[in-house]
Formats: sequence, structure tokens, C-alpha cells
Amino acid sequence: MQKHFETELESLKTNISKMASLVEEMVENAFIALKENDLEMCKKIKARDREIDAYDNLIKTQCENILALFQPFAVDLRFILTALMINNQLERCGDIAVNITQRVKPLMDFKFLLEESKIFEMAEVAKQMFKEAIDAFINRDSKLAEQIGEKDNIVDGYNKNIFRFLVEKMKTNSELIEPASHLMILSRHIERLADHSTNIAEDVIFMVNAEIVSHKHKL
Repeated sequence: MQKHFETELESLKTNISKMASLVEEMVENAFIALKENDLEMCKKIKARDREIDAYDNLIKTQCENILALFQPFAVDLRFILTALMINNQLERCGDIAVNITQRVKPLMDFKFLLEESKIFEMAEVAKQMFKEAIDAFINRDSKLAEQIGEKDNIVDGYNKNIFRFLVEKMKTNSELIEPASHLMILSRHIERLADHSTNIAEDVIFMVNAEIVSHKHKL
């Protein structure tokens, strides 16, 4: 019975790791498509999203079965609860990658606006946060997880500056209203990617340290 339980836990961890790797690839490729105006890449990312949805359903089923069959407790229970929470975050990050691709075509002729806004610099920080959050989960590294939340403030700062920058652009040039609006939405997607990465990091801290840190500053 114990061996069966351990096998199921290992299978669950493997599937989450595979899902995380796929989502990380989607996010990376979404920003490549944005930089290079690659519409074919956008199509591939949208197709990959169906695979992410399949993993989402599989992992939920695995967690339900393990809880029902083995009634785990302590660290094993925290791992399964964390797996459910991170699975949800990963599925949403996959959706964000798809959402980013939807801004590629409308912004193809406004590369100067993307560069002046510093959206790519913002994206680099968010991508690094996501990668570190996944590494923290796979390696059960609560120290790395604790550092991720600090970078969220950097992304929030970019988001606010980009909003102000675009408002000024729209005021001075009405022809930029439409692309600037798309860019505002894009900035919001990147900000949400950073938020989900922070959530994953908080879930890792819960799993490893049995400490709930989400919303801690509000309590």
C-alpha cells in the first residue's frame, strides 16, 4: 500500500513538472512571437493550450484519487494541496501565453511603441519570476520562493509606468489610441503572469514550511 502511494505521488510530481515545462515554453515563445511578429508561432502556442488543459484535468483527477484512496496527512497532504493550487496557477499562465499572442498582430506595426514603453524589460522580470517559481516547487526550495515575491514590486512598477507612458502617447497622438490600448492589455497580462508566479512561490512556502504567507501583509 505504501509503495503504491509513493508511486502515485511520484507520478503526480512528474505530471506537474511536465505541465510546468510546457507552460514555461509557451510563455517564452509568446514573447518571442511578440518580438519577431511570428504569427505561426502564435498558432502553435494556441494549439499547445489544449495540451495544458488535458494536464489540468489529469492532475485534478490524480489529486482526488490520492486523497480518496490514501488519506494522506502532514507533509504529503500539503504536497497534494499544493499540487492542486499550482496546477490551477499553471493553467492560468498557459491562458496568459495565449492572450499575449492575441496582441502580436495588432502591434506588428508599432514596434517603436513596444520598445519605448519598456514592455520587454517588464516581460524579462516576469519570465524570470515564473522560472524561479517552478524551480522552487520542483526542488522544494522555500528560500528561492521567498525571493520571488520581492520581484513582483518591480513588475508592478513597470505596469504603472507603462500605463502613464501610454496615456501621454494617446493624448498627444490620436492615431496611437488603438495600439496603446492593446499594449495596456498586454502589460496587464504580464503583470498577472508575475502575480501567478508569486502565488506559486507562496504555495511552495506552504508546502515546505507549513506556513501560510498569502495575504499575510493584509492580516
